[in-house]
Amino acid sequence: MVTTVGTESTLPKLVKNLLLLEHDAIAAYDEVIARLDNPAYKQQIAAFKGDHDRHVSELTQMAATVGAEAPMEGDMKQYLTTGKVALASIMGDSAILQAMRSNEEDTVSAYERASTHAEATAEIRQVFERALQDEKRHRAWMMETAKAG
Repeated sequence: MVTTVGTESTLPKLVKNLLLLEHDAIAAYDEVIARLDNPAYKQQIAAFKGDHDRHVSELTQMAATVGAEAPMEGDMKQYLTTGKVALASIMGDSAILQAMRSNEEDTVSAYERASTHAEATAEIRQVFERALQDEKRHRAWMMETAKAG
C-alpha cells in the first residue's frame, strides 16, 4: 500500500491523516501480536506498538494546538494493514514480519514528508522527526528479523 499521507496542503489535515495512519498501524500491531508464535518477536512488536501509542498521544496534543480533528480510530485502510497480516500468518512469523515491514514503509514515507511540511514549526518537526526515527528502527528490525526467520 502506498500512502499519500504527508502531501496534505495544510498542517491540520496532515495531523489528522497522521493520526488515522497511526491508528491503522496500532490495529495491525494488535493483529501481529495475536498471530506471532515467537514470544521474543511478540515482545518486540509490543514495544514498537508502544511507540505508536506515544505517536498518537503526541499527535492528539498537536491536533488541539493546530485546530485539527483528532480521530480516535483508523479508517478503511485499517482493513488493508490488518488483512495483509492475517493472510501472511498462514505462512508463519517471517511472512507476518514482511507484511508489517511493508506497512512500516508507509509510516516512514509519511513522516519523511511530514518532517518537511511548509506549515510545520520547528517544534512540530521535531515530533515528526522522532516518529520517523522510530519508524525506521521498526522497519529495519522487521527486515532483518524476517530474513533471519
